[in-house]
Amino acid sequence: MADSTFEVVRERTIDASPERVHDSLIDFHAWQAWSPWEGLDPEQSRVHSGAHSGLGAVYEWKGNRKVGQGRMEVTGDSATEVVVLINFIKPFKATNTATFTLRPDGSGTHVRWSMVGPTTFMTKVMGIFKSMDKMIGPDFEKGLAQLDASLST
Repeated sequence: MADSTFEVVRERTIDASPERVHDSLIDFHAWQAWSPWEGLDPEQSRVHSGAHSGLGAVYEWKGNRKVGQGRMEVTGDSATEVVVLINFIKPFKATNTATFTLRPDGSGTHVRWSMVGPTTFMTKVMGIFKSMDKMIGPDFEKGLAQLDASLST
């Protein structure tokens, strides 16, 4: 419980070109096809603002207790990396950074999805029962599998 930050990382090779993967990551409208949290609340509200995609694109959501409430913004965008600042509002406040690193891998793209954030009092308490890696890692795995499936159709 002494660490001041946490990191969750998952990786997968996606059966699509780096350009197609990149385009799905920088456009929050496309996240509905692959995000592991989409579909957890059919009544979830979504607001897109800022740029349509890429640097400055913003996505805000509000849903049931499984989905919570928050805001994401693309703060870094290059051919090999997409950085998203995530501000969680509910069920608890937190600010984390998700980074998607892309590199060609044969005919596909190797994607590394990481999220880092401060280890707050709440994450320390939750960590007593289950680590952030065990809580969020399976969602990242599901998301990467869904990204792969959505791009290979």
